[in-house]
Amino acid sequence: MEYVQLNNGLKMPVLGYGVYQVTKDECERCVIDALKTGYRLIDTAQSYFNEEEVGNAIIKSGVPREEIFLTTKVWVEHYGYEETKKSVYESMRKLQTEYIDLMLLHQPFSDYYGAYRALEELYNEGILKAIGVSNFYPDRLVDIASFADIVPMVNQVETHPFNQQTEAKKWMDKYEVQIEAWAPFGEGRGGLFENPVLTAIGAKYGKTPAQVMLRWNIQRGVVVLPKSTHIERMEQNFNVFDFALDNDDMSAIASLDTKKSSFFSHYDPAMVEWFAKMVEERKTKHDSSKEKKNW
Repeated sequence: MEYVQLNNGLKMPVLGYGVYQVTKDECERCVIDALKTGYRLIDTAQSYFNEEEVGNAIIKSGVPREEIFLTTKVWVEHYGYEETKKSVYESMRKLQTEYIDLMLLHQPFSDYYGAYRALEELYNEGILKAIGVSNFYPDRLVDIASFADIVPMVNQVETHPFNQQTEAKKWMDKYEVQIEAWAPFGEGRGGLFENPVLTAIGAKYGKTPAQVMLRWNIQRGVVVLPKSTHIERMEQNFNVFDFALDNDDMSAIASLDTKKSSFFSHYDPAMVEWFAKMVEERKTKHDSSKEKKNW
């Protein structure tokens, strides 16, 4: 395994296993398979609704907790100083851990300043070993890096050959914020897995387009979080440290950049409204559920 060093000196694996969209039924088995394969970075989130399954898997795997770099994220409905603190402790309870290696703010909306202050406090107490953000575009990242007490250690953003985040990465590098890729395969949108450039490069090394994508990002200094529910694919995704792309390969992949999201834009006001509506609906549903239990 290769590692990056965060701006606080903490070492983080460059390749991890993400559990976004892994169902509660499959999650425990998948995380155990990933740890068996050799993954030591596991990435979950409050909004994935599978923290408990991740925690169970870590316990059952037999891998010592100190060997695992565990990441989770605070969801928007828990933003604000007090709510964020409570949600972090709740995540720790679900994950069955006394500390979290990396805690991120999941989206750049609502009271993320109050939420980040809570993370700073918990970091200073040693409960969180590293803190950061996710989906923060350069303007929001520079804002919080400039005015918060602690510069974020990580920014997790959509990063793949069709959306390479070259400009955003320049700003992250300037503030020594580690870039981490969600959707390093872009979920295959736009025919990424069949792309002729990636296919040709893969044939040159006896590798798949997916392996080429992971290797390309790793060589750019990007931490990657591939996800699969099949152990054979997990093993394939893990097997990217026995080859290196040359300058021509890197340039060819750089030419694929559309500089556009394959999913959505956080700059789009309609998308911000969608997030706000979703948060409110979930909050209403949660409050209604609590009332029924109390009744």
